[in-house]
Amino acid sequence: MARVAAHPVGLVLIAIASVQFGAALAKGVFDEASPWTLAFLRAAVASVVLLAIARPRLRGRTARDWLLVVAYGLSLSGMNLAIYLSFERIPIGVAVTLEFIGPLALAVIGSRRLIDLLWVALAAGGVVLLGAFGAELDPVGVAFAFLAGVLWACYIALAGPLGTRWAGVEGLAVGSSLGALTLAGPVLAMGGVGLGSAHVLLVGAAVALLSSVVPYALELNARRTIRASTFSILMSLEPAAAAVFAWLVLGEVLGYTELTAMAAVVAASVGAVRTAGRRGHGTQAAGDAGAQGA
Repeated sequence: MARVAAHPVGLVLIAIASVQFGAALAKGVFDEASPWTLAFLRAAVASVVLLAIARPRLRGRTARDWLLVVAYGLSLSGMNLAIYLSFERIPIGVAVTLEFIGPLALAVIGSRRLIDLLWVALAAGGVVLLGAFGAELDPVGVAFAFLAGVLWACYIALAGPLGTRWAGVEGLAVGSSLGALTLAGPVLAMGGVGLGSAHVLLVGAAVALLSSVVPYALELNARRTIRASTFSILMSLEPAAAAVFAWLVLGEVLGYTELTAMAAVVAASVGAVRTAGRRGHGTQAAGDAGAQGA
């Protein structure tokens, strides 16, 4: 029987759904365990799987190798923790929309073209719309979402240099492990709330697989044949996917204002990716780390 290859676009869409389904599952147990606990479990379980796959070479590494992987790991763990802390206070769809401002800014940074300024203005308009006319949002939750976006941009910026020094998924495996170790201390200091619950541990493992391991594997496979610009445009659908799964799993319903703001940010991201592709700069910035974004 002939083997049917999966279409790369389909793989990316499944990866997006996996990430956001995992995000909704994580928020669903915040009444049993803190966001810190879920972020730690996600990092720890993902690290075990990735280390088993990568078997990274640690000997003979330079100081720069370690500096890069530490910064990468801290950006990764900090990003996931910040977005979970945001989820605790504001709807997932809104949080991911605000978080996406980070990669979007990275896609247009340094550009002086009018079209890129227009994309920034469109995204900024969406954010202003949320603040001015949307449902009342917890300012701390909003701040955590923006922090997650900044860390996501850092994660993307570090991915290129890291990939030149750590082969395959070695950098991701080691960075994720360092991130898990960083989170372990605060989680234990807070009493490890939820770590004794079989349900929390099971959900944490599922979140690690759905939001980190599975989407990364799917995206890695897809990007062998898909154009970088196409990949990034697809990843721009993350906020919409987040809203859909938050509604399906948690019953979170966004109003017309929130949906309009989300559409503005998604449109700005797609536009920025397309124009960046034409000038040969930053085509992957808006979606290069989709498997980790939420």
